Amino acid sequence: QVQLVESGGGLVQPGGSLRLSCAYSGFSLDYYHVGWFRQTPGKEREGASCISSSDGRTSYGDSVQGRFTISRDNTKNTVYLQMNSLKPEDTAVYYCNADSRYSSRVYWGQGTQVTVSS
Repeated sequence: QVQLVESGGGLVQPGGSLRLSCAYSGFSLDYYHVGWFRQTPGKEREGASCISSSDGRTSYGDSVQGRFTISRDNTKNTVYLQMNSLKPEDTAVYYCNADSRYSSRVYWGQGTQVTVSS
């Protein structure tokens, strides 16, 4: 059974940092790309960052490029999103996503709230 559990969200001041964690089980990163998406009320879910299954290559959305870093620890079955220089517009629910390389299967975590406010 595939599970994705996010943690690490919270309230932070502008300019601050947070590290989100996505603990996964039931699948291997050999077969799934893993990414972080975010969503605010009334808006579509947008991709923030992704790490490729095949070669670990990373990609970022324009709005987070240079401030966010995605990484993975295969020994802990965890994917991280380090978020620096946070802005109020980064406020959103952040979701972890696993996307199969070989099928149409997609899995989502339950989300974690990030609020950037003074």
